Amino acid sequence: MVFRVGRAGPAAAFFVLTTAGAVSSVGVPDAGAQTAPAVAQTPARTPTDTPMSLDPNSPLAALPDIGVDWPDLASAPIDPAATVAAVDANTESRYAWRIDGIDGINDTLLRQRFAALSTLDANDRQPANAAQLDRRAREDADLLNSLLRAEGYYDATVVTRVEPGAKPMVVLAASPGTLYTFKGVTIDGIAAAGDKAPGLVTAFGVKPADPVNSDAIVAGQAKLTTQIGREGFPFAKVGDPAIVVDHATRTATLDLSVQPGGQRKFGQVVALPGNRVFGADHVAEIARFSPGDVYDAAKLDDLRRALIQTSLVSAVDLKPVQGATPDTVDVAVKLDRAPPHTVAGELGYGTGEGARAELSWTHRNLFPPEGALTVRGVLGTQEQLGSIVFRRNNFHARDRVLTLQASGVHTNRDAYDAKTFSLAGSLERQTNIFFQKTWTWSAGAELIASDERDVIVSTGDPRRRTFFIGALPTSLNYDGSDDLLNPTKGFRLGGRLSPEVSLQGAVFGYTRTQFDGSVYQPFGDSVVLAARTRLGTIVGAPRDQVAPSRRFYAGGGASVRGYGYQSIGPRDPNNDPIGGRSLTEFSIEARIKAFGNFGIVPFLDAGNIYTSPLPKFTGLQYGTGIGVRYYSNFGPIRLDVGTPINPQPGDSRIAVYVSLGQAF
Repeated sequence: MVFRVGRAGPAAAFFVLTTAGAVSSVGVPDAGAQTAPAVAQTPARTPTDTPMSLDPNSPLAALPDIGVDWPDLASAPIDPAATVAAVDANTESRYAWRIDGIDGINDTLLRQRFAALSTLDANDRQPANAAQLDRRAREDADLLNSLLRAEGYYDATVVTRVEPGAKPMVVLAASPGTLYTFKGVTIDGIAAAGDKAPGLVTAFGVKPADPVNSDAIVAGQAKLTTQIGREGFPFAKVGDPAIVVDHATRTATLDLSVQPGGQRKFGQVVALPGNRVFGADHVAEIARFSPGDVYDAAKLDDLRRALIQTSLVSAVDLKPVQGATPDTVDVAVKLDRAPPHTVAGELGYGTGEGARAELSWTHRNLFPPEGALTVRGVLGTQEQLGSIVFRRNNFHARDRVLTLQASGVHTNRDAYDAKTFSLAGSLERQTNIFFQKTWTWSAGAELIASDERDVIVSTGDPRRRTFFIGALPTSLNYDGSDDLLNPTKGFRLGGRLSPEVSLQGAVFGYTRTQFDGSVYQPFGDSVVLAARTRLGTIVGAPRDQVAPSRRFYAGGGASVRGYGYQSIGPRDPNNDPIGGRSLTEFSIEARIKAFGNFGIVPFLDAGNIYTSPLPKFTGLQYGTGIGVRYYSNFGPIRLDVGTPINPQPGDSRIAVYVSLGQAF
């Protein structure tokens, strides 16, 4: 902020913004006023005059013709040194402090700033002697005076005193005085913004009759700078505010210079020398603007964040430059490369899934731009897997992902034993914790060859069958919640449809459909009630014709807690689950913030598997329990302990689940 000399009554004043945001003033003679030496003239004494008393306690006589009264000594500020002297200079003791006189100023920020910078507050737990109290009190008096001036109280005074006692009390007695207001606010050059000018004036926000508050002025300048960039002016310049304060009228004027520089439209994305990651064409695919759109600085900030989130970029240089035509602006980009390799490992154990170890290696830009190759392996008691995955992020559009995968997996569950080889591809619009999407979708294709072992339900005899399956899975999801990993309000809806053709002895077809919904309702600041439902159906083929690995199952940490993984539903003569053609699940839980970053979550789940093609609401298996949540910076860490309410024979009494994120 620049403060300049201006006329203010009979004299002008020059103002300088201090580091604390306050304004100090130095009197400057008015160049336009003629002055003469001030001379006190004593009238001639007449014979009847009485000799003047020389009593030092008598009031001082007025000085005629000068226009300046003697100061009222009774109301002069208290000398801090004299006050501190009331405390034994050689004694060190703990002290307390307080501020008087600012209760009428309703500004929490002033108090926060004082507390952050106060010398008295920083040292009030340490003993101090009289000299130390004097120094600290003086420093804090200057600080408080500066903060009051920043609020617009240019006539503020602060005096200090110490109230003696076993624990001395340091008092800062403030007299804020009159709050100065703006008499006039002028934004020079804003008319050049055309029809955008009124909105820019509104964005600045400071107007006549507002307090002369430095925070409001700085905030208004920042808002104006941001808004003018969003309204299509890439080369706009917003100057520093110039303020003239008039102490006689306790008002001020503010002048701000703005050079809009002409409204522009987006042109092309161009690469600067030294760009080392991917080219301008791919940056343009990631951007949320197209050539011809009105320039918006916020879209450049969004593009900068998106480029960093690719994890391939360590630094981004984006800046507007003159375009090919006078009304366009190009976006120049330079990207510095980040390490492209990732090695990840995972160890885990689940009561239903057994022990499991996973290791993967990824080159995130092996096939530029953003073409990643991942080699992944899993070794576990119930699962062994090897896969190669090609993944291209931001495929011809922002957040669009192309995935191609080849995998071989051996899965050994209670319901079946399957050795499966698959080729799959999908195109999807994904969501993530950085850019949570309202709508997401996916469309894909799968070719599967699976050798599977289960039992004949009527006899319990083992059997082995080979399935060749082609599927076209699609999904559509709506996310109206406020957080991806820890939603506290809103709702979510999702649907999945997968028409499938199976060859096992003969060719037949069927369709798998699943619907998911959840809702989140806060109660105060510490309780969220969450509920969900899941319904699924397979139509077009009887259960025994559908490969065991493609049927519906229920039970586990993401299903009905308290039960083992896939353990709910019909069972064969060996008491092993066999899955079904329809699914019903319900869950409700209360997410209660307990203390600090920890919370507790009592829950009740219900669900069942049916052989009929349509889901039912009978014979539900219920599970209940309690969970603990640790709310970390990257999302809640979940630990749930559940127990079945109406278990089937063979069900465990306790099940434990650990994961990142809420259960739903």
